[in-house]
Amino acid sequence: MITEDQIKEALRAVKYPGYSRDIISFGLVKEIKASNGAISVSMQLTSGTAEVVQQIKTESERALKALPGVNAVHVEVKAPAGGQTGGAPNPWQSQNKVPGIQRVVAIASGKGGVGKSTTSVNLACALTHLGAKVGLLDCDIYGPSIPLMMGIHDRPTVSPQEKLVPPVNHGVKLMSMGFLIEGDSPVIWRGPMIMKTIQQFVTAVEWGQLDYLLVDLPPGTGDAQLSLCQTVPLDGGVIVTTPQEASLGVVRKGIAMFEKVNVPILGIIENMSYFTAPNGDRIEIFGHGGGHAEATRQNITFFGEIPIFTEIRIAGDEGVPVVVSAPDKPAAQAFIHIAEALRQKLG
Repeated sequence: MITEDQIKEALRAVKYPGYSRDIISFGLVKEIKASNGAISVSMQLTSGTAEVVQQIKTESERALKALPGVNAVHVEVKAPAGGQTGGAPNPWQSQNKVPGIQRVVAIASGKGGVGKSTTSVNLACALTHLGAKVGLLDCDIYGPSIPLMMGIHDRPTVSPQEKLVPPVNHGVKLMSMGFLIEGDSPVIWRGPMIMKTIQQFVTAVEWGQLDYLLVDLPPGTGDAQLSLCQTVPLDGGVIVTTPQEASLGVVRKGIAMFEKVNVPILGIIENMSYFTAPNGDRIEIFGHGGGHAEATRQNITFFGEIPIFTEIRIAGDEGVPVVVSAPDKPAAQAFIHIAEALRQKLG
């Protein structure tokens, strides 16, 4: 008997035309029925030309017919009357794909203090180390830390097209509220200002050609997260956690938030996984294995562990991430291996 999960998994191979996201993660599949080898699927598009509708229908039928035991397939793809005329198709009316950016990935955590920004800067540098063109957007408006960790405090210039030109360091294009405020001045804003700023950081910045734009999100499930999800179609989210239950309990809320806005979870990273003492003893300060166990429970990819290395903290404080300052050391290799896994996951 073919299950609904098997059908959904088969349909994940069908990408929305022009996007790297699949039709399941976009939330386009509304109804699934299966009985005696016959499958019926109904989809609802918010926009799309006749060519888009036909392509999704054809590829969905092909994917479902490849399932063992299937002898009949019916796929219905509904679109608004008249379809979309002109411009690129957009599965979410409020979103616009940023020209030149191939992949947009959010780096998130349920709570603060898990090393999310440290992970973000090192993953950005690791992807650059692997030959990719990378941008890093700091969406923590209240507590921006990317300028410090990347060792640059230059103000962005303005292009002839009146867009902000992001500063570049260690081969990564950067944008952060930290570039726009003076010293330790606090940002005292309500939600609407946060939303507007994040939208501008995505659409009013001259990002150019990028293989990946990593977005360092603040902790939680508030305005910044929702604003990003509404502004640009995300290729997925990466969750950073520490091993203990206090962190994992909030991680589940973050995963649930991404699911509600149809953003796929690419994987989980367990940071501060353990510490190796000078005598060689392994000390699990925050416990161990919680991230891997949660990934297994949620049926999500586990990208790997990042142990506690003093070099990671020192490198971040000095503005030269460990992947740049000591790429061959174990601390840097942990991030590079995760970057390779992320790149493979994104295709």
